[in-house]
Amino acid sequence: MYLKHLTISGFKSFAKKGELEFSAPITAIVGPNGSGKSNVAESFRFVLGEQSTKGMRAKKGADLIFNGSDSTSRGNRASVSLTLDNSKRVFPVDFEEIVLERVVHRDGKNEYLINGSQKRLRDVQ
Repeated sequence: MYLKHLTISGFKSFAKKGELEFSAPITAIVGPNGSGKSNVAESFRFVLGEQSTKGMRAKKGADLIFNGSDSTSRGNRASVSLTLDNSKRVFPVDFEEIVLERVVHRDGKNEYLINGSQKRLRDVQ
């Protein structure tokens, strides 16, 4: 199983869509204080189905959505998608790539998607 791509949109400090390509193996996330390193790490936990908002430094699901700034209005939803290479069939599905996505809405509703199809949390886990 290999990480290929991470897309973060509206999640915590990521007001706009941010994309990370993993063309080589990674072992660490580095950057200056305040650059969002912890938010990137938490986005992995989020998309994989973490249910503890406390574990993601939030009190409720709506706290995971970008809350606005002086120049940008607050978001109504946050989404994270993770693309995995499945060419070696680590997962028992007939897809070369698996895209996991989780969306949280300001009203607290969560959506879980696998390759664009809505699924249950249990299916993601």
